[in-house]
Amino acid sequence: MAAVLCIGHAVQDFVFSVDAMPGAAEKYRASSFESVGGGPAATAAVAIARLGGVAQLAARIGDDAIAGEVVADLKSFGVDCSLVRRFANRTSSLSAVIVDKSGERLIVNYLDPALDTSPGWLPQQLPDGVGAVLADTRWPEGALHGLQLARQAGVPGVLDADLPVPADGELVRAATHVAFSAAGLAGFCDTTDPAAALRAADAKTDAWCCVTLGGDGAMYMSDGELRRMAAFEVEVSDTLGAGDVWHGAFALALADGLEITAALQFASAAAALKVANGGGRSGSPMRADVDAFLQQQQSAELA
Repeated sequence: MAAVLCIGHAVQDFVFSVDAMPGAAEKYRASSFESVGGGPAATAAVAIARLGGVAQLAARIGDDAIAGEVVADLKSFGVDCSLVRRFANRTSSLSAVIVDKSGERLIVNYLDPALDTSPGWLPQQLPDGVGAVLADTRWPEGALHGLQLARQAGVPGVLDADLPVPADGELVRAATHVAFSAAGLAGFCDTTDPAAALRAADAKTDAWCCVTLGGDGAMYMSDGELRRMAAFEVEVSDTLGAGDVWHGAFALALADGLEITAALQFASAAAALKVANGGGRSGSPMRADVDAFLQQQQSAELA
């Protein structure tokens, strides 16, 4: 099985379901509540494990009750947490997540600004068997270290380039593959036109670049040309974590040696099934489900 080292953010999400997104500073009653693990790198690691890969997470958390919930949840999915480091007298990251009946979500996150940012405790070379590195932007110092290790080892280094993407471009240049969110790309290139922004980003790095656009699929650069891949159509349960699942599936596909179009299709299928399943991390699909879904889509195209 391919192994992926994920570096970045691990958080506990407190999820409140409401009929409609709050529009004023008033009291609202939730129809349901659950506490689930979150964070881009952590959720991607769960997705990788459920898709049959070996997932190892490097992340910073506090030494508090929430830290115990974070680690226990990750381990329950089979994620290797040996590089999840607890810092004394610090608060683990947590979020309030509001999900409306259409599946859209609003997230307010707290990340302790006093958490040590130094990556000096991370491995100085990739662990044996790691076929790709996936890093988010919530811990830039750790992400840069991991992406540089990937370059040195000659394996894919994928940057989940969501807000905030450091403006100096060092992370983008360190990666071999950069998958921007629409907001991350707009912030990095200072334009809301995703096509123009993607071309501008592509000119700043030798990395392969794409932007994920949710239900509108993805745009990517290939030999200097802008190309599009449509999203798979599914009934939306909720979108929470779908982008993180996409990144995890994409990194695993690259670690497995898939060419770029096949990797994009695999990631898109995994994210689509997550959106349809709902249920936080537990909605991340298994490998057999993704393979079956792709076969169904191919059969439908040939019919």
